[in-house]
Amino acid sequence: MFQLDNQNYHSTEANIHYWSNSQYKEFLDCEARAVAKLQGWSEPSTDALLIGSYVHAYFEGPEAFQEFKDNNPEIISSKGPTKGQLKAGFQQANHLIHAIESDPLCMFVLQGQKEVMMTGEFAGAKWKIKMDNYAPDRNRFSDIKTVAEIQKETWDTESGYVSFVEAFRYTTQMSLYAEIERLNLKRDGWIEPIIVAVSKQDPPDKAVITLNAFDIKRELDEIASRMPRLIEVKSGRIEPERCEKCRYCRETKRLNKIIHYTELVNR
Repeated sequence: MFQLDNQNYHSTEANIHYWSNSQYKEFLDCEARAVAKLQGWSEPSTDALLIGSYVHAYFEGPEAFQEFKDNNPEIISSKGPTKGQLKAGFQQANHLIHAIESDPLCMFVLQGQKEVMMTGEFAGAKWKIKMDNYAPDRNRFSDIKTVAEIQKETWDTESGYVSFVEAFRYTTQMSLYAEIERLNLKRDGWIEPIIVAVSKQDPPDKAVITLNAFDIKRELDEIASRMPRLIEVKSGRIEPERCEKCRYCRETKRLNKIIHYTELVNR
């Protein structure tokens, strides 16, 4: 039996044994890339992801924040007049931290146990979750999200213009977490999921955002409808589909036909 802990939570072995929110989203974005990652393929981290992790680590606590800085020396400039200083993006991240830290409502909803792991079975699969801030005595959990702009709308070919919460499938993450927590605690209903969002603008914008039971039920129904195929793909019984747009697909693309220019645009 695979024993999950903080050290192996993000390991390939854990990702083979369990599904997670991030893996589920990977399979939705590109099945071929998701399978390749389970087989050892990786893509370089970006400053945008690191900035989010930097803010997240700060609110996890001083020890976690120091560990993050020690493990990511690339956040420090290594040349030029700024050598030895935080790179500009991470200096801006300190402003994001201050924007959250100076807001009483943000700090109130971020209270709770840090980095709480749970596992559970849902939609025919084993899942792992890690809640940033878990407050079962207050019937909620919360997560910090750093975004370009909180109010910005994104075009979705199926739903039209959507918020960043839908565009980045944070509704899926929060619903999964709520369901696995419910199963572990044997609750009749879900505790409240809360997103503390902060923008990378100058000055940063911020918002405290929630989902209701209808949102959670809708998301869980959609996950359940998709999982039969995804389980088959992950197990190797079905060939994964390629998106032909991501880094992995560009790296491994082999052309076998000539296309008409109108095929370049999704209509």
